[in-house]
Amino acid sequence: MRVQVVEKILNANDQVAGLNRVKLDEKRIFSINLMASPGSGKTSLILQTIQGLNTRMQIGVIEGDTAPVTIDADKILAAGMPAVQVNTGGECHLDAVMIDRALNALPLVNLDLVIVENVGNLICPAAFNLGTHANVLIASVPEGDDKPYKYPNIYRGLDVLIINKIDLLPYVSFNMEYFQQGVELLNPGLVTFPVSCKTGEGIEKWIDWLQLRVNQQKAG
Repeated sequence: MRVQVVEKILNANDQVAGLNRVKLDEKRIFSINLMASPGSGKTSLILQTIQGLNTRMQIGVIEGDTAPVTIDADKILAAGMPAVQVNTGGECHLDAVMIDRALNALPLVNLDLVIVENVGNLICPAAFNLGTHANVLIASVPEGDDKPYKYPNIYRGLDVLIINKIDLLPYVSFNMEYFQQGVELLNPGLVTFPVSCKTGEGIEKWIDWLQLRVNQQKAG
């Protein structure tokens, strides 16, 4: 019985996700679902992305959190881009209905890119389609090199992997080869960007990838 209930929830979510995708496509807006564990650097990457693209496009951000705080959304607003805070009420992920409401609160007519910052979690977000165009995961060096082996589901459904905090590689035990072997087994050929949001290393290649995808979406 529990399996049937879960299937119904996911099916209903997928239907709304499809409508979200239609809404974004009609406006020719590219969108990403940004996932990571807490402290991996989701907001830091978003701020770096805004800094790299703010003269070229308008970016809207949906901030998901389990508590009614606006810390991250306030940072985005301070950077000059529109942001909507979504309180999940304790749920460990965003879902398509939450994204639908958040999209309605953003000035979509003016936007080129929507970034969804999902709740910090490596399990729940993997199961819920939001209607975005790309699933992106940030894996940070201090988390350890075993995460693809411990949390395979989230790695299987990715379009892009960002390895953040590479400036810490000389100071922590992180076997990059072992980590990447685990990723390759789950998602062969996955687009990967090693970056440091602190130093800016590698950010330009990530920005270039985003710019290309936004341009493709605009071209239809």
